[in-house]
Amino acid sequence: MTENTATFNIYNPQPLMLVISGISAAGKDSVVRSLERRGLPIHFVVTATSRPPRPGEKDGVDYFFVSRAKFKEMIANDELIEFAKVYRDYKGVPKAQVRQAMASGKDVVMRVDVQGAETMRAKFPEAVLVFLNPASEEEFIQRLINRDTESPDELKLRIDTAYRELQTSSLFDYIVINADDCLDEAVDTIIAIIHAEHHRVDHRKVSL
Repeated sequence: MTENTATFNIYNPQPLMLVISGISAAGKDSVVRSLERRGLPIHFVVTATSRPPRPGEKDGVDYFFVSRAKFKEMIANDELIEFAKVYRDYKGVPKAQVRQAMASGKDVVMRVDVQGAETMRAKFPEAVLVFLNPASEEEFIQRLINRDTESPDELKLRIDTAYRELQTSSLFDYIVINADDCLDEAVDTIIAIIHAEHHRVDHRKVSL
C-alpha cells in the first residue's frame, strides 16, 4: 500500500439551519407538524409570539405564547435570533434552543414569516430557505376564508400582504408547493431537500 494523504472519510455533513416560510395560509404549521411526525433526527424550533393562541394550539408545542411586555423584555435581553412585528403581533426565534440543537449535531427546522426569513437570509447566508406556497390564488384565498380567524379587514390585509411577499421568493433557495390534499408530497419534497443538502461537496456552515 502506498502512502497517501487523502482519506476515504470525506462525507462529513454539517447541521443544517432549515427555514420554512411562505405566505399566509401556505400551510407552514401543517408541514412542520407532519415533518416532525416522520421521526427524523431534527430539532424543531418553537417560535415565540405575542398573539393569543388559536383554538387547539398549545403553549410550548405550537408556539411559546407570551405577553407583549414579555416579548419586549426578550428583545431587550438579546434572547432572539430574529423577530418581527407581523399583523400587529410579535414573532421571534429564541436563540438558546437553536444553539443547543446545532451544537448536538442536529439539523434545526424553524418556521418564520417572510419578513423573518429575510432577516435570517441577511444574518445567516448559509441557512437553507424554503418558500412554501399554495397551488393557486383560489386555493390560498379559500384557505383564509375557511380558517375563519380574521375579520374582513384582517382578511384583506393578509391577502394584500401575500401579494407583496410573493415578490420576495427569489431570496429563497427552494420553492415547495403545498397543494390541498397533498401535504405528504410537500413534506417528501422537503425531506429530499434535506438529503440533497447533506450530500453537497461544500457543506453549509452556520455560525451563531
